[in-house]
Amino acid sequence: MQTEWLENRVFDEIKPGDSASVTREITLDNIILFSAISGDVNPAHLDPEYAATDMFRGIIAQGVLTAGLISAVLGTKLPGPGTIYIAQELKFRAPVSPGDAITATCTVTSLLPEKHRVILDCHCVNQHGTEVLSGTATVQAPTEKVSRPAIALPEVRLLRHNRFRALLARATSGAPIPTAIAHPCDETSLRAAVEGAERGLIDPILVGPTEKILSRAAACQLDISKFHIEHAPHSHAAAAQAVALVRAGKASLLMKGSLHTDELLHEVMQRDTGLRTGRRLSHVYAMDVPSYPRPLFITDAAINIAPTLEDKIAIIQNAIDLAHVLGIETPRVAILAAVETINPAMQATLDAAALCKMADRGQITGAILDGPLAFDNAISPAAAARKEIKSPVAGHADILLVPDIEAGNILAKQLTFLSSADAAGIVLGAKVPIILTSRADDTRARLASCALAVIAAGAKEA
Repeated sequence: MQTEWLENRVFDEIKPGDSASVTREITLDNIILFSAISGDVNPAHLDPEYAATDMFRGIIAQGVLTAGLISAVLGTKLPGPGTIYIAQELKFRAPVSPGDAITATCTVTSLLPEKHRVILDCHCVNQHGTEVLSGTATVQAPTEKVSRPAIALPEVRLLRHNRFRALLARATSGAPIPTAIAHPCDETSLRAAVEGAERGLIDPILVGPTEKILSRAAACQLDISKFHIEHAPHSHAAAAQAVALVRAGKASLLMKGSLHTDELLHEVMQRDTGLRTGRRLSHVYAMDVPSYPRPLFITDAAINIAPTLEDKIAIIQNAIDLAHVLGIETPRVAILAAVETINPAMQATLDAAALCKMADRGQITGAILDGPLAFDNAISPAAAARKEIKSPVAGHADILLVPDIEAGNILAKQLTFLSSADAAGIVLGAKVPIILTSRADDTRARLASCALAVIAAGAKEA
């Protein structure tokens, strides 16, 4: 790739009438990035719903963003590197919208030799020739020649969290769901209750030691005065009582508080007093990975430690059913292993082959399965092509079935902490969805898990 070089014009080389230009397309990402840098969150630049009612009837760029193209001309072309910006007078003539190609032109009008200053006439026009900005710039031109390669700009990726916002919008379209929270005696679980209630997702019922809950909320400065508290003396009793509230129809969701997951699920799985169904319990992460073009489900990363072939059938079907609820009509399921070929020494590859054949014969329904597939071939079309893997799933997976809990846990946390993914996690297979929160979860993750459970619960009732 050819390197771009920057070469300035020193003061003695500049004469009136000299001119230089740059052209750039103004994108929505440019506008958002400028807002992130400047703190300018004017809804005219960021909120399509608001902007549609404004005088320009749509998103417009910040005026200073357009003016930045003048700075680009002065700093890279005329005079170029070594230029010192002294003053700028601007008049904004017309709005700039996403998609406009703006050409900024600076023309020398006069020189001030005593201080090596240059006065330039500046104009910006769009692709239609409409002037959007005009003004005058004063700079101090360099006196020493500079010629050097341009610095390569870093790749910038915006974390929009659009899928999270869409999930939240869908979940908050109805009334808050009564939710029994078992033993919410730490900041994480209490904060999840408060945040979920504030967003209109859940109506929390706090089940546990009353004084301990109130004391912890006060210490964390969390207002739980509007929440109903069901007293239970300890975590075991809280788990049983929270499950009983669901069985009695007083709650439609169950959320884990500051007790062990096994302690809560033990009560869920009781034959006569629990929330058992004919399905196996399994955990599903719905991930919004910024670099991946669609939602990505990972299962099971929290419940089934070393699932058998029979367990995996239920785990897959639970994930498929959730994908259907979220609008994915025929999800593509990649059954992960370390290799793409069946190896008798690797149980995950044997299970993958059996699961695919079961899907062919209707024992697993509602999705397209393929495996074994390594992670790269499951999510990267380029990686799948290099391996010459021809499959409707390879490179386009919606659901990733991991071989065991360790692989799933590592994969989900890697995507969260290294790839800035949003993760919403719930347990399926019981009479109601179960929300699991972690001390490591941020606000978005907690809200996303609540939203996912609310949507899943609504689908059960429909």
